[in-house]
Amino acid sequence: MEHIITDLFHRHGVLALAAERYGLSSDEVTLIGGFQNFVYEYERNGRACILRITPGSRRTVGAVKAELEWIQYLVSHGISASMPIPSAAGEWAEVIVTAEMFFTAVSFEKAHGQKANYPACLDDDALYEALGRITGNMHALSKKYKPEDSSICRLEWRQNDYLKDIDLLPPTHQRVKDNYSMMVEKLNQLPTDRDAYGLIHGDMGVGNFVMDGDGRITLFDFDEAQYSWFVEDIAIQLYYLVYVYGGDDGRALREDQARRFMRSFMKGYSLENTLSEQDLKQIPLFLMLRELIVYIGAFRNYDGDETFSSSDNQWFKDWIAESKVRLENNVPIVDIW
Repeated sequence: MEHIITDLFHRHGVLALAAERYGLSSDEVTLIGGFQNFVYEYERNGRACILRITPGSRRTVGAVKAELEWIQYLVSHGISASMPIPSAAGEWAEVIVTAEMFFTAVSFEKAHGQKANYPACLDDDALYEALGRITGNMHALSKKYKPEDSSICRLEWRQNDYLKDIDLLPPTHQRVKDNYSMMVEKLNQLPTDRDAYGLIHGDMGVGNFVMDGDGRITLFDFDEAQYSWFVEDIAIQLYYLVYVYGGDDGRALREDQARRFMRSFMKGYSLENTLSEQDLKQIPLFLMLRELIVYIGAFRNYDGDETFSSSDNQWFKDWIAESKVRLENNVPIVDIW
């Protein structure tokens, strides 16, 4: 599917059409990556900006517009986040239609600051506390948030784009699929009151925020924003911090790092929002959910090839092997609760 989307994107000249909507030519933008989207950088009035083009198979136009509304709401209430930029026609989102698929183009101010330097950030308790505070503030605002346009909204957690692709896992992964079904049963039993459940960022890894010289965090990449339990936003950050450790030695390092992160993170979080002890005890469940999402993403990126023969990244292959064992046995990457 990934190759089909990429072929359609280039065959129909979607980049040139999207760039034109923002008063640009295709040679003024530079590809900087993206996993689910095509992401480019350009300069406008001396400031770096982002052009993101999303395939319609990944997001509806309404979901993209709901993301932009959510970002604007957060910024208007004091959260530092990368703001959307309207097109030349004054539209927040531009739709490019081809015969087979539509694409939605949006633009953002590029977040100002430096990304967290990994692995140096593993010793940065001040960073963890700052992450806790901005996450807690965002969750407190989520409790009050009501979309201005009720006809557009973000998805619920169960509609996550990766979870919908679980059948990409080969027949050898039946235990993983069965355990996911049990995971869903447990999740469906959790309370969804406004103190526990709402709109979250959904992908707050170290690559999706920057810091200025004063340690102020600016968030970006809200493309995975979804309605879920607030504690999932915490589990996601913890997962991406500790999953790099591999082998027998890595297990002890993960536990120590998890304790350090949670201690400082919750110190900041509690200044802005409160979660119950019962909520926090669900973190292992959400760690397994995040691991499954990342795992499915790996298979999707390699078109379901469970040997990953085209990869020469041994760390990646080791992680895949360890991850499969955890997912088959319902074991979270860390469990300090």
